Amino acid sequence: MLLKPIKIEDCPQFFTATILDWKMLLRPDKYKLVIIESLKFLVDENRVIVYGYVIMDNHLHIIWKPTPLFSLKHTQLSLMKFTAQRFKRDLELNHPNVLQYFLVNSKDRDFQFWQRNALCVDLYSNRILEEKLQYIHRNPLKAGMGSDGNFYRFSSEKFYRELGDEFEFLTDFRQG
Repeated sequence: MLLKPIKIEDCPQFFTATILDWKMLLRPDKYKLVIIESLKFLVDENRVIVYGYVIMDNHLHIIWKPTPLFSLKHTQLSLMKFTAQRFKRDLELNHPNVLQYFLVNSKDRDFQFWQRNALCVDLYSNRILEEKLQYIHRNPLKAGMGSDGNFYRFSSEKFYRELGDEFEFLTDFRQG
């Protein structure tokens, strides 16, 4: 199949965010589900189109593109702020000893969950997008979190293998 180049204004982005100091905060599924909830909200509110993702124990990768009314920068900030607030609330209620690991000496906050300066890479062609998609789908295998044929729940791999979309917010990049 011949893949057409993507116009710069329609360019998707490969986004990587990491938990502060690579701590394993996202190991419990409940925190992964907070991220899923936020992504679903952003899609349902027509702020972003999500083409692919994986949520690991200490970082996440997303391939997405903004809708015409929203910038990716604004969308990224919304995702990070919402998830950080939810993490903090849950840790305060259920794991106050763990919350202390995220205490920072900063002017603008007491706690920090996401490392600053997330990685953002524009994907100028479908070929590059597909390479990044394959990369994120291999992430759980490399980390020992799944095996070939036993798909990792918090990834878009099953969607691209036409085995369903449990969280119902993905768009196939080849359909655009």
